[in-house]
Amino acid sequence: MSDPYQDTKGAEPKKQITTRQVPASERMGAGSFIMTIAPWVVASAILMFLPVVFTNNSALTIMNQMSITIIFALAYNMLLGQGGMLSFGHAVYAGVGGFACMHIMNMSDFFASFPLPLLPIFGGLFGMGLAMIVGAFSTRSAGTVFAMISLGVGELIAACSVIIVAFFGGEEGVSGNRTYAQPFFGVEFLQQIEVYYLTAAWVIISAVLMYLWSRTPVGRMANAVRDNPERAEFLGYSARWVRFYSFVASGFFAGVSGALFAINYEILTEENLNTTSSGIILLVTFLGGVGFFFGPIIGAVAFTLLQTVLSLQTELWAFYAGVLFVATVMFFPGGLAGLIMMHVPAFKLGKARLLIVPYLKTFVPGLIGVFGLAALVEMTFHVRHSAQGDNDITVYWTTFDTHSALPWILFGAMALIGLGLVRATAGSLREAWNSANTAGGAA
Repeated sequence: MSDPYQDTKGAEPKKQITTRQVPASERMGAGSFIMTIAPWVVASAILMFLPVVFTNNSALTIMNQMSITIIFALAYNMLLGQGGMLSFGHAVYAGVGGFACMHIMNMSDFFASFPLPLLPIFGGLFGMGLAMIVGAFSTRSAGTVFAMISLGVGELIAACSVIIVAFFGGEEGVSGNRTYAQPFFGVEFLQQIEVYYLTAAWVIISAVLMYLWSRTPVGRMANAVRDNPERAEFLGYSARWVRFYSFVASGFFAGVSGALFAINYEILTEENLNTTSSGIILLVTFLGGVGFFFGPIIGAVAFTLLQTVLSLQTELWAFYAGVLFVATVMFFPGGLAGLIMMHVPAFKLGKARLLIVPYLKTFVPGLIGVFGLAALVEMTFHVRHSAQGDNDITVYWTTFDTHSALPWILFGAMALIGLGLVRATAGSLREAWNSANTAGGAA
């Protein structure tokens, strides 16, 4: 009996086309939904658990600052990462939202009947209103023109802080008191832990909304406009209006971060508006990685730790932050998030363990070399700026005389030997990396 799927010339049997039976749970997308909400559930659990570990007020203040920076960085990434708009003055939208909320705090009769957790909405609306005005003329084009307009607007509004004293309070700024608000289910926000949970709730809400925004047609088209605006126009989408909507949405969430800043610190000054604040948020976003949604979150955590923890140890923390930023731009354009995602193929191939030993051989000497260089920088700064007769410095919990030759020789040797070993082991690390990211071969 002949095979019904064998052709008459003895060729390969024809394959029967069948329809795969898709499970009901897969048809409903149950698995993808769980995978989608899992990171948010984990993040919420971590935010709930952190105050159990870090109980003192200084740690809570650092975590509040971290949450505020996360919201601001995610809002900035809506422009830079998704829309390709490089802004040098985005701090004004957070600052104006914060100043507006401070004035609401000072409206005693109105604020006494106002629940404090809703105040960030007003900050967002004021930030969004300013973004609508500025975005009406600045989003006509991207690139250099947009960057220069954002710089000009940022400088203009920062200068207004000493001119429009009634709103910005001049050089002293504007202060308020969050405890005058109507208690929210009995909570008067007298304790820092209460402010922490308020900020944590808003960081989750804002991050979820910004993530959902990135999945909307406008969010998707922002990526298309960033990559090829002419093609987006050819397909029938207005690149200008896509930029405008992204700009306005970013202004709203920047205003939310400004309102949370007002609630946490109860004072805003010109520093919340100037180009330094705008430059810092650019640094934070780029450090974390503009090509990934969670990149600014990593950047905000890393930079806040540098700013708060490292600044307690050395006056040169900004120098080290700058070096880290330059190194990231030169060697890891995808930021810290990109560095993490580079390892995904190796994990999928099951070869990640091939990198453990080469990493240890390279990064341990690298850390030794970096510590040696940092000690030399600290000693140089101390010699140049210390008072006459003050020769002692404490580095790595050890006090020594900077005018003695021995510390310079030891730390110089640390730097040379450590960085020399990095150079010597770089080739084997490169080979291990290629092997770990190539299919086939030994796992």
